[in-house]
Amino acid sequence: MSPDVAVLTTRIQAELAELALVVERAQRLLAKAIEQNDDDYFDGIALNLHSFYTGAERILEDIARSIDGAVPTGREWHRDLLLQLSAEMGSIRPAVLSRDTRNRLDEYRGLRHVVRNLYAFNLRASRLQELVTDLPKCYEALGQDLTQFCEFLAALDP
Repeated sequence: MSPDVAVLTTRIQAELAELALVVERAQRLLAKAIEQNDDDYFDGIALNLHSFYTGAERILEDIARSIDGAVPTGREWHRDLLLQLSAEMGSIRPAVLSRDTRNRLDEYRGLRHVVRNLYAFNLRASRLQELVTDLPKCYEALGQDLTQFCEFLAALDP
């Protein structure tokens, strides 16, 4: 395996390990919010959901930069990045993300925008709870897609 591919694969795996911790933390905070009937925990939940998406996005940016040679720019670059990485790039690479994973991540991308642009007290607790409930499935789907992609890279570069 070339050093560039090995470094990219290592960064993907390290980021996935960090994301697993974020998933666990968001679930713990939701459990506390419910057990203690305390909406103040939802601020921390929102922050962790935001962290989950930005961590996933870092991985996708890294792949776009390293393999595709281009990261989207412009006003809609976050959405365009998901579209780019869910599309096959001819002889360069297969789709990194399945359509299902892209759609799941897009839900967290939407929250990322809300967290960055609204006051925390405007966040809907019910929506945050839905996102935390789906988070393990999203993480699992992302992990499977990225593992397959790393296997593709390893097969290209023995």
